[in-house]
Amino acid sequence: MEFHLSLLTTVTAILVVTAFFLQISKRKKVDTTKNKLLPPKAKGAWPLIGHLPLLGKNRIAHRVLGDLADKYGPIFTIKLGVYQVLVVSSADAVKDCFTTSDKAFASRPKSTAVEIMGYNYAMFGLAPYGEYWRQVRKIAVLEILSQKRVDMLEWARVSEVRTSTNEVYDAWRVNKENEGSDMVLVDMKQWFTNLILNVLVRIISGKRFPFKSVEGIRFQKMEKKLFELLGAFVVSDLIPSMKRFDIGGYQKQMKMAAEEINDIMEGWLNNRKTQKESGEQKEGDQYFMDVLISVLKDASDADFPGYDHDTVIKATCMALLAAGSDTTSVTIIWALALLLNHPEKMKIAQDEIDKHVGRDRLVEESDLKNLVYINAIIKETMRLYPAAPLSVPHEAMEDCVVGGYHIPKGTRLLPNFWKIQHDPNIWPEPYEFKPERFLSTHKDVDVKGKHFELLPFGTGRRMCPAITFVLQILPLTLANLIQQFEIRKPSNDPIDMTESAGLTTKRATPLDVLIAPRLSLKMYPVDV
Repeated sequence: MEFHLSLLTTVTAILVVTAFFLQISKRKKVDTTKNKLLPPKAKGAWPLIGHLPLLGKNRIAHRVLGDLADKYGPIFTIKLGVYQVLVVSSADAVKDCFTTSDKAFASRPKSTAVEIMGYNYAMFGLAPYGEYWRQVRKIAVLEILSQKRVDMLEWARVSEVRTSTNEVYDAWRVNKENEGSDMVLVDMKQWFTNLILNVLVRIISGKRFPFKSVEGIRFQKMEKKLFELLGAFVVSDLIPSMKRFDIGGYQKQMKMAAEEINDIMEGWLNNRKTQKESGEQKEGDQYFMDVLISVLKDASDADFPGYDHDTVIKATCMALLAAGSDTTSVTIIWALALLLNHPEKMKIAQDEIDKHVGRDRLVEESDLKNLVYINAIIKETMRLYPAAPLSVPHEAMEDCVVGGYHIPKGTRLLPNFWKIQHDPNIWPEPYEFKPERFLSTHKDVDVKGKHFELLPFGTGRRMCPAITFVLQILPLTLANLIQQFEIRKPSNDPIDMTESAGLTTKRATPLDVLIAPRLSLKMYPVDV
């Protein structure tokens, strides 16, 4: 998570100081932490705004906090506005937080972005802990993200992967006909983004966006804006006394984005209702929206206090899109970039596919259990470049203890998964790309939340529920791509692996590569 400081910081500080002095006359609270061991506090906090300048624009927050962990230890606190934030950077500390104190940390802090764009906290991944969250998560886990439901929609994932790889072949064919070149330059960053987005949109609503379609471009712009605003530094989120001021104009932007989000979700929902009412829908054809419509049909309004059923459906589908599209696409982008910088490992992966699948048919999901090196590549990519290097913040609902330190109620929790996954005491040569470690020394370590040294999906009550879906689409996409195509760097220079600041660990630069068919041309269509 990043906090983007605007140029209005100075003005903000002045206003904050004014608000501060208006508050000091209020009754002081009793200090209940006296004589209790508190975590180390990072030095360098500014008056009122705390350590916010450390996490400003273009600062890679997980690396900044990782450096502070080297100085203060794996458990320390920083100040963000008026809030104390506990930063944990070791597997043992994270285990403490999400086992012994899991319920204490089960809530989320409130924010302007989630209030305005998240249907007033109806997006369950960002909702505060309570009855609403429990009910919606239960539906999500049991009804729409279960292994059975994910398996039922295998055809949609396979179809989108096939369609997307066909687009690459078609681009190569046209380029060869027009330019006479044996390879075509492809922007893989955009290709992966389109693919994952279409997979998610299709399994959620039954729709898909044709390449460069007006609706698809509109949706991608909306999604990009959503992520930008979710990561924006809103002064009143960290300094509540400033809530009356829309500093930076973020609230206005969020309201506009919320209208567009709702317009899209409303259109999809109405379309699925029409399909259902027509009687054309079959069990095997049900998308996530259809499942939610059916499940909520006979549900009591008391199960979802404060929300009507349409809002629950739209917010839940938006949560799945927001959580899955960006995080999944950035992981597969990093995986390909790593393989291009390590061609010997690309060859191992292709040889594995040739051995277990061959070149006379395309990789299916049923093949993935045999492609152990492909799966090791995915794990190692998640370790090196976790899509969410800092967990979405948690908030303590009650006093608790972490690593022997007293943590007061209201403290916000920020686990640094990136730092843990680069701990040299756990991961020898932690900055090296070594998929082989998951076939030998770390073969028993998985990503399902039980091994606290590797948590790309988080852990505990608020763990990402889409793990089953992600662990299907990532290896399926990568395996199909490297089975069907020879992929090369456009120059002899290494691929730039610089990270950019943001909610997810994205590459700072595009990923343009040269591609040519690897299989017999009869395996590809004449037209896409």
